[in-house]
Amino acid sequence: MTPSRPPSGGADPALLPLTLTVNGEPQTLALDPRVTLLDALREHLHLTGTKKGCDHGQCGACTVLVDGTRILSCLTLAVMHGGQDVTTVEGLGTPDALHPLQAAFVAHDGYQCGYCTPGQLCSAVGALDELERGVPSHVTADLDAVTFSPDELRERLSGNICRCAAYPNIITAVTEVHAAGDRA
Repeated sequence: MTPSRPPSGGADPALLPLTLTVNGEPQTLALDPRVTLLDALREHLHLTGTKKGCDHGQCGACTVLVDGTRILSCLTLAVMHGGQDVTTVEGLGTPDALHPLQAAFVAHDGYQCGYCTPGQLCSAVGALDELERGVPSHVTADLDAVTFSPDELRERLSGNICRCAAYPNIITAVTEVHAAGDRA
């Protein structure tokens, strides 16, 4: 059986329109509803900073911020995010004006091969925001007094795997940015 094709010159009826903001820029796409946010970013918008690691939500390499909240972009469909603001590693800083976390990762060698770094950075931005808003984690002892601690930070970043084991350097970098209060 031959698959049906859209009429000549017409839009593919299987594609859904999607409008969202990515790194501060409005984007309009027409996507198969099965396309993940990760694939929309990488394959349709050519923002390849966000990495496809396990593609099963287990490694955190695909972490992005949606309306300021970190999510695993491989586990969510792009069409679910119409009208939302998506921030990828490309939206955190520029080579000439690094985000404070990017600068701290460089200063403390918080990356080695660098594959997980975009997800680590987006997750760290989200984790520091969660701490500032008083969102508890699984290791928070007092739910009414969420405070920064190495245990809190390690728990919050535990969903991001670094195959090079740069964890001590990542924790040092994020701790430094937290202490400086500079989250850009």
